[in-house]
Amino acid sequence: MVRTLLSLVAALLLAAGCQTTHMKQPSAEQKLPAAPLPSLSKDAGGETHVVTLQNGLRILIKEDDRFPLASVKLWVHAGSGYETPDIAGISHLLEHMVFKGTEKRAMGEVAMDIESVGGNLNAGTSFDYTVFYVDVPDDQWRLGLDTITDMAFHPLIDAGELESEKKVVLEELERGEDTPSRKLFKTLQSMIWKGTSYEWPVIGYRETVQGITRAGMKKYIADHYQPQSMLLTVVGKVNPDEVLAEAERILGSLENTVPLTPPRMIEIPRVGQGPQVVKMEGKWNKVYLAAAFPIPGGGSVENTGLEVLSQIMGGDDTSRLYRTFKYDKQLVDDISATTIPLERGGIFYISATLDADKVDAFWAELNAELAAFSPLDFTDQELDRAKLNLESSLFLSKETLSGLASKLGYLEFFENGEQAEKNYLHDLKEVTREEMDRLYDKYVRPDQLAVAVLVPEGNGVDESRLADITRSSWPAKDAEQAKAATAQAAAPEEIALPGGSKLVLLPDATLPYTAMSLYWIGGDGELTPDQQGLAALTAAALTRGTMRMSATEVQDFLSDHAATLGSTSGRNVFALETKFPTRFTDDLLPLVNEILTTPAFDKNEISRAKQDQIASIKRREDQPLGLAFRHLFPFLYKTGPYALMRQGTPEGVEGFTTSDIIRFWNRQSMQPFTLAVCGQFDRQAIEAFAANVARTLTAPVSRYEFVTPKWGDERELDLKLADRNQSHILMTFPVTGKNDLDASAELSMLNAILSGQSGLLFRDLRDKQGLAYTVTSMLWQSRNTGFITLYIGTSPDTVDQSLAGFRKVLGELAATPLPEEELSRARNILTGEYYQTHQSLISRSRQAASLVTRGFPRDYDDQLLERAKSVTPEELQNLVKQYLTPDKAYILTVTP
Repeated sequence: MVRTLLSLVAALLLAAGCQTTHMKQPSAEQKLPAAPLPSLSKDAGGETHVVTLQNGLRILIKEDDRFPLASVKLWVHAGSGYETPDIAGISHLLEHMVFKGTEKRAMGEVAMDIESVGGNLNAGTSFDYTVFYVDVPDDQWRLGLDTITDMAFHPLIDAGELESEKKVVLEELERGEDTPSRKLFKTLQSMIWKGTSYEWPVIGYRETVQGITRAGMKKYIADHYQPQSMLLTVVGKVNPDEVLAEAERILGSLENTVPLTPPRMIEIPRVGQGPQVVKMEGKWNKVYLAAAFPIPGGGSVENTGLEVLSQIMGGDDTSRLYRTFKYDKQLVDDISATTIPLERGGIFYISATLDADKVDAFWAELNAELAAFSPLDFTDQELDRAKLNLESSLFLSKETLSGLASKLGYLEFFENGEQAEKNYLHDLKEVTREEMDRLYDKYVRPDQLAVAVLVPEGNGVDESRLADITRSSWPAKDAEQAKAATAQAAAPEEIALPGGSKLVLLPDATLPYTAMSLYWIGGDGELTPDQQGLAALTAAALTRGTMRMSATEVQDFLSDHAATLGSTSGRNVFALETKFPTRFTDDLLPLVNEILTTPAFDKNEISRAKQDQIASIKRREDQPLGLAFRHLFPFLYKTGPYALMRQGTPEGVEGFTTSDIIRFWNRQSMQPFTLAVCGQFDRQAIEAFAANVARTLTAPVSRYEFVTPKWGDERELDLKLADRNQSHILMTFPVTGKNDLDASAELSMLNAILSGQSGLLFRDLRDKQGLAYTVTSMLWQSRNTGFITLYIGTSPDTVDQSLAGFRKVLGELAATPLPEEELSRARNILTGEYYQTHQSLISRSRQAASLVTRGFPRDYDDQLLERAKSVTPEELQNLVKQYLTPDKAYILTVTP
């Protein structure tokens, strides 16, 4: 369920990044006496402390000194599931309004206070909760605690700002309608949970959002923001005694004013009304289909078995459905199955992406498969693999402080503590085929089936025909049948390898995992214009089998070892990365060696890779931002790898041959590489592996040159995407590349000043003008070129106003030097983002390999942060005058 929640609930339901498990077991708590406070520091290091204040508010504190950070979260039992139909969306709108000012912080100061010290803050709303969270440097945890409690308990809810923010939320609502996955889930929830408070989307409806008043919001806060309904979590490099004392000072005097009413579980009807099918036509390139069945909520003892069932059915590339419909029958671009257990109810969720002319065949085959499906046929290998990967997902949630805080918070808030994790792991080991067979018959039934399908216009797909297919090929059980079924610590090191390659060792004993990033210079830089997309296709084909193992055997092997392996290409680089439990080093290194030295490049797998790449192109062009960024580089650049579409065109991809791929790989793999390894690892084995690969692959080749590209002559490009609700604007300015460290530090500072919730763009175009839900800036740099882009997603009738807003902000920057507090905020943002984005092992191995491969020192980012400390207001003013003037802008828009 950890993987499930991250991949679906967070993506589809506007939930915070929390991590959950299925178990339920009471945990020991301390009842806080009036005085004195209990001493927590005496306990064993790393222990999780849970204290309940006299008003019922729980506090969870965990000391973790891996990083100089602290993660503070406040959980509230107040989500869309606590609403009534007439105020649908009020929880989410309130989450927005707390950023618009409090009794002691003016509008913009909430984000300003946190981002100015290098932290970040956000909030998320789901069905069952709202969570406010900040990640800050460890010496700023008091500020983080003060800020989120101020937001939760003392929001101003200014009537004028409320009306302005409603417009922003409505823009966000329209944006969700442009995303296939959100549109599908919104439709399914209204079918599965009809008549319950889970029926409406978290964001609400246009009519209900428009009707929310300040008085109504104040009443909602009074009813639901009760101390007894809250949990505070503080995780990081903190002193537990100090945290507890400060929390008691701020929160201890709060009082409960209404009785606590536990939520009611959603009952699943013994016999459902399915199959129900809803078809929605639009200007899509692909068909997006989702099928759902109701299951119990997260506290049910059945959910562990259901999770293992979904993992084997459609959890990854080794699953039954993926192998059958993606590989064998080639009817879909992608297919998956997962469970989404919320507090009061859940769904078993199957989704697929495919072509319109394959829908009937796929649906008939899928229903036949589901009708005959029997978990009793699962092999020992499938069962062991699923359990290992689910256990690994849970374990890896501890890798970052924010992830750890989310996991601990969810366990405490919904599952009554960390003991729940131990219970889950025990239950996971005990799941049997017989249990899953019973659960499958009980819940995965055609009479409970709800289907939503997005289709291109004029596609010939008929929802009544789909329902008839289900009725004929998957008969429902009668009522009686349905009732019956129911450490290491060492300094980084660089080692020279044969042929000019390098090995970078980054020891970290925190987790028993090894992350490896192998980078070559090249990628799109090795291509001619008529070969665009070939590097990406080669990367996709590279890991699909060796001369000894087929693609499916490789997938099975990786899943059996809880390992990941993938290859990617970029504008100037080509990379292969893997991550695995360190105990499997002797198993994984030989496989990686085979992938590199004897890839199969099987014609059938290449055909599948082509289909995947073409499908990916079409999916990207179904989404406004995907379409924009796909065309951005060819619009900006006219020469070099930057002028190419990284994925190519459908026609070009279809035309590539196996020989094209082999020739590219031979040329690419001969380049010197950098291998960076982070985590726990067998040094001797890693060194031997790296040296062998270097001797086998590298050969004398001409030195790769970073070309200086020519910029485009056309300054405006308007792309059309019909039947969408928003316009998307990218105003882009050419800037220098990363080889100019001074300019890069200044550009990074400028980007930090412009972006974020406390950034100048957000403050002006959203807070003041209410033009958009999202407005920000982005900085992209290669070695010798780069650009900074201002982005906004807005209503089609405010495009000109948005562009004028961009120009106004830039004009003010050029005219007046920024105050020192803006620069201080930007420096802290850069430092905070650096630590927050480089916590995982693979992020650190990737950073080192990428930098060294492109000719930069491994500590380039550290040098940039150090240089940023001395950037002056005058330097930024001159930077804007030099690069960000209206006459230098390239404007790309995506409009309906």
